[in-house]
Amino acid sequence: MTTAEQTPTPAQEPEAPEKSRWTAVSAVALGTFLLVTAEQLPIGLLTSVGSALSVSEGTAGLMVTVPSIVAAFAAPLVPMLVGSMDRRILLLGLMALMTVSNLASALAPNFAVLVGSRVLVGIAIGGFWAIASGLAVRLVAPADVPRATAVIFGGVGAANVFGVPLGTLVGDLTGWRIAFSSLSALALVTLIALLAVLPRLVASQAIRPKLLMEQFRNPGVRVGIIATVLIVFGHFAAYTFVSPALQKLSGIDERYVGPLLFGFGVAGMIGNFVAGSALSRRVHRSVLIISVALAVAMPLFLLLGQTAGGGAILLIVWGLSYGGVSVGLQTWMIKSAPQAVEAASSLWVAVFNLSIGIGALVGGVIVDTLTLQGVLWLGGACALLAALAIWTAHTNDALR
Repeated sequence: MTTAEQTPTPAQEPEAPEKSRWTAVSAVALGTFLLVTAEQLPIGLLTSVGSALSVSEGTAGLMVTVPSIVAAFAAPLVPMLVGSMDRRILLLGLMALMTVSNLASALAPNFAVLVGSRVLVGIAIGGFWAIASGLAVRLVAPADVPRATAVIFGGVGAANVFGVPLGTLVGDLTGWRIAFSSLSALALVTLIALLAVLPRLVASQAIRPKLLMEQFRNPGVRVGIIATVLIVFGHFAAYTFVSPALQKLSGIDERYVGPLLFGFGVAGMIGNFVAGSALSRRVHRSVLIISVALAVAMPLFLLLGQTAGGGAILLIVWGLSYGGVSVGLQTWMIKSAPQAVEAASSLWVAVFNLSIGIGALVGGVIVDTLTLQGVLWLGGACALLAALAIWTAHTNDALR
């Protein structure tokens, strides 16, 4: 599998910004923080929502599944449907949709309405993330793109560490409707921030199905997509069941699982910014190191994670490694398709979200029918295959 020099396409390369707009980067990071918090918050509210609306916890899980699947399809479809609309207006519209949809969730009289509101959340997540993931090239100087991308994806780590736990706490103390209302209020704050600091973002090209399909002819994009599928699928197949793994394999008491997962999130944030710094120098080597580290960390649970100390250390290593995945793979896509950043990013976001859902689903089947250890082997094997794909790629100058 090789990555050759790109052949220029008719698409226009995004113009370098006249000046760096770090306040706009920070506002977009607030947006990604909100997106991930909104997507994952129901995980902590399943019991209370199910009880209030008379559905089982399994059925209540649709609050998580539905927006993830919708987001996967919305990522390429939203940019296609809006054509050459100013991306500033699009982002503001999607954040307004997030504000309204979370308010609808808070006021839902029954579960059907709640799920319908989560469909709107999925549209907002997929569309916003597809545009935001490649926005750094529009807001900062070329040399600062990896660092700005790390800031934008820092919102993802912050949501896992602070957003979801705090939202769950609000739901536990005041009720799940207040938790969703708080998300709506945060979305409104984000909307105001974006309105205040985002510059006009003229679309470099209209996204059409043909342009999306053309990205698969780009060897660099193909490698990035393959690596994303393998890493994200493998990670979520294993990480979805990290709590029972820590308890059954490492002998860690259930009381300490929460603090350890908090540590995983903090390590992920650190890994995100470390990777952002490294990517500004060597993209190919940095993504390869991330893949290899994941390929080692997950299977090592079966060898060195048999004690509480070993399990805790490996969890932190896992968090550090996975923290660099989003910024690393997104930077790979930007460098692989500099003349079609938005199209390549849309495909990447779609694949990323699909891989989350499918990975968790397959992991559940393996745990139920085979063994808990099987998901750790699967996660490590997928990361190893991704590392091999990246290692054997002949990179262009931008990726070296």
